[in-house]
Amino acid sequence: MDNRFATAFVIACVLSLISTIYMAAFIGTDFWYEYQSPAQENSSDANRIAWEDFMGDEADEKTYNDALFRYNGNLGLWRRCITIPKNTHWYAPPERTESFEVVTKCMSFTLNEQFMEKYVDPGNHNSGIDLLRTYLWRCQFLLPFVSLGLMCFGALIGLCACVCRSLYPTIATGILHLLAGLCTLGSVSCYVAGIELLHQKLGLPKNVSGEFGWSFCLACVSAPLQFMASALFIWAAHTNRKEYTLMKAYRVA
Repeated sequence: MDNRFATAFVIACVLSLISTIYMAAFIGTDFWYEYQSPAQENSSDANRIAWEDFMGDEADEKTYNDALFRYNGNLGLWRRCITIPKNTHWYAPPERTESFEVVTKCMSFTLNEQFMEKYVDPGNHNSGIDLLRTYLWRCQFLLPFVSLGLMCFGALIGLCACVCRSLYPTIATGILHLLAGLCTLGSVSCYVAGIELLHQKLGLPKNVSGEFGWSFCLACVSAPLQFMASALFIWAAHTNRKEYTLMKAYRVA
């Protein structure tokens, strides 16, 4: 085995492993997008109702997004979370305290919600289906799992390539990593487009800002790692094939 093949193969495997860890992290965490809003320190009737609606099983898109905007929410692929005071009361405290305890409350998206149609006017079922936002929402959820599956399948083929020292499994591993990178990049693109379209439909309230979180950053980093691993796998296979051809020609000569 050519030393260049071995070196490239090992580096590609390390990049693949790091990328897989990043993928597992960004799929399972809730910090794709985060909102910063003024703290809500009391449990007024309006706040209480908003929290209960957010935690309800039938919360529509507008209901839970309004809560995300108002209560320092963060959004992931699987869950949505808000931050509320830990000790909630029906009355507002007479004086503002310098600090108060808060707790994060999360609600998981069901599979039905993941594939539910989005509406032109969020929350209004009579406004018609917004096909673009619907497909973007579904793709941002499905593509990371497709990418992870391709990575796992590529790892199995890569193991075969390592054991058998064969050309074709290495090429197949590189192609699978390339497809995985495209899926991850597609998921990131769909998420960004979906957030921008949502904010056009539901403008952010005054004094509320939003930014992409560290889970999203991991997804952005994961895609280039997959592309680099793909390039190294394919280059290693090409190098090994060239070396094999030269050795064969030498033996024939």
